[in-house]
Amino acid sequence: MNCIIFDLDGTLIDSEPACNQALLDLLPELSDTLVDLMDRYRGRKLTEIFVDVESRLGWKLPVGFEQTYRDRVAAIFDKELKAMPEAEEALSMISLPMCVASSGPMSKIRHALDLTGLSRFFGQNIYSSYEVGFWKPDPRLFLHAAEKMGFAPDHCIVVEDSPVGVAAAVSAGMRPIQYLPHGGPSIANGATAISDLRQLTNVCFSE
Repeated sequence: MNCIIFDLDGTLIDSEPACNQALLDLLPELSDTLVDLMDRYRGRKLTEIFVDVESRLGWKLPVGFEQTYRDRVAAIFDKELKAMPEAEEALSMISLPMCVASSGPMSKIRHALDLTGLSRFFGQNIYSSYEVGFWKPDPRLFLHAAEKMGFAPDHCIVVEDSPVGVAAAVSAGMRPIQYLPHGGPSIANGATAISDLRQLTNVCFSE
């Protein structure tokens, strides 16, 4: 039997627009479009994003900016966050053990899953980079999730939307599936691509 490890942002929940809109709201000096920011920062660690933003703006973000940013993201979530298309239907069709492994803090993960009604599929099987102190493409978040779920890495399937996440799955010795709902970027090396989460019922049982 296999275990399926799901990324959260851009895979189960349509959070990428909100996370990047919060940057544009708080930093009007940024000249990027929302789509450009989403492409630039997809799958990246928040501290790395802030470093990049500071480099581009030429000045340091103010003390306390991270909390201000997270509060803004949460407010946007409360108004408009939705699950990715067909996510609930796809999860309902899967009989394998499942968990979420996300780079975000646990409070954000749980908030997002509660808002979108997806919490019921995972219970306590939720793992955060903040628990282990490592972020993708480092494989240790996925290895931690596999250990907690009771599965060897080669019995785990990882569903990710970003090349960074796919790289982490490959490094962990797991099978990566890259979810590209809009065609998206080119398929990351080593991944099987899907455009609809309902395809998981076929892909997960194929060799």
